Amino acid sequence: MTDAKPIPDAPELRQGIDLGGVVALGLGSAVGVAIFSAMAPAAGLAGPAMLLSVLVGALPIFLIAVSYAFLGSTLPVSGASYEWPARFVHPKVAFFITWLRLVANMGAMVVLALVLVRYLSMIVPLPTKPTMFALFVMALLANLFGVHIAARAQKVLMALVVVLFAIFIVWGAGTAVDLSHLTPFTPHGWMAVIAAAPILTGLFAGIEAATEAGSEVKNSRRNIPLGIALSIGSATLLYLGVAFVALGVLGAGDLGASEAPILEAAQRFMGPAAIPLIVLAATASIGKSLNGLFMLFSRSLFAMARAGVLPAALARVHPTWQTPYMALLAVFALGCVGLFLPMELTFLFLAVNIPNLVKYGTICLAAARVTRDHPDLYDRAGFKLPKPQMLLVAGLGTLSSLVLIVVGFEADWRPYAMLSAWGVVGAVYYIVSRRGR
Repeated sequence: MTDAKPIPDAPELRQGIDLGGVVALGLGSAVGVAIFSAMAPAAGLAGPAMLLSVLVGALPIFLIAVSYAFLGSTLPVSGASYEWPARFVHPKVAFFITWLRLVANMGAMVVLALVLVRYLSMIVPLPTKPTMFALFVMALLANLFGVHIAARAQKVLMALVVVLFAIFIVWGAGTAVDLSHLTPFTPHGWMAVIAAAPILTGLFAGIEAATEAGSEVKNSRRNIPLGIALSIGSATLLYLGVAFVALGVLGAGDLGASEAPILEAAQRFMGPAAIPLIVLAATASIGKSLNGLFMLFSRSLFAMARAGVLPAALARVHPTWQTPYMALLAVFALGCVGLFLPMELTFLFLAVNIPNLVKYGTICLAAARVTRDHPDLYDRAGFKLPKPQMLLVAGLGTLSSLVLIVVGFEADWRPYAMLSAWGVVGAVYYIVSRRGR
């Protein structure tokens, strides 16, 4: 482990994110594309027992979230996914995590914009790439003029998503759910429940999102861990409610074969009102994920530039808006470059998930090292477990991330090859930039 050095904070960044903003960022990042796509294959594997698969799939994220809540409550910084590994693991490890996430976040922006355009096109035909470009412009403007504006947009969109899914759950559960569709509960055995869990883990990805803007969170020692806990709890209840209605209305067979499961279930009991309501839910859900990604990706670039491993221009803060405007413009530019990628969702999803799992495992390792080697930081944490339990949970979080990375290789090797090549480019850049200094 390298010697711990003080991390320079960024007081120039405005503290404009309250507890509601932390929840909106976490829940808003998690409840995005996956809820509209992951339930069908999970139901095909596990049948009605996919309801248990939701809980099993959430377990690795629960373990990882403990490390995020702990570190966020003792050392809140913007660009945490770079800053924490740089201090407590190794600066080179931190660089490569964020370097790989350049590709991951570019792919995530493309996925979000592409799926959103496809849903909007159900109502009005739209040109795909010009509309995606317009969405990137809107996300840039929402973030450019102040973090409080982006956080407020996130809250509004999140509230709209909750209301729309609540309508779906209450209406469907009260009028259309057939409990016979939930039997037999485990038609394919208990191993199928486990097999479906990795598909559903993606439902919770991003639940820790607010830690990336830690220095901009008010009362961070309290609001970060509490906000993460509220986000996970709310997301779990929301997913279970939606899955229960979809299973009860369609049955596991039809749900597993559906390409648009939530929409198809809604059409069974809402009739013509289903398409505008579900399209609006998808627009709000995916739109807030895109907004949050712009906010948090820019903070990673900002942190790397501030540490001297990316061009210093990316660390500039606008004197009036108090936002990392150059980093935001760089995120916008990367999104535009992503418009030239092949629009293949399976490939893009894996390219997004692999670097994120590497990040999760490293953050858990950082949490373990803080617990073991930095008693001053451990003692001042607003949230922490007793040291033996903290070390156990952090270790399990690291192990869970590694297992999921290995399992993903069987699905498609190409993203691993692409990310390896990108890593080689990063190694060359790192060596050249270090020599220049």
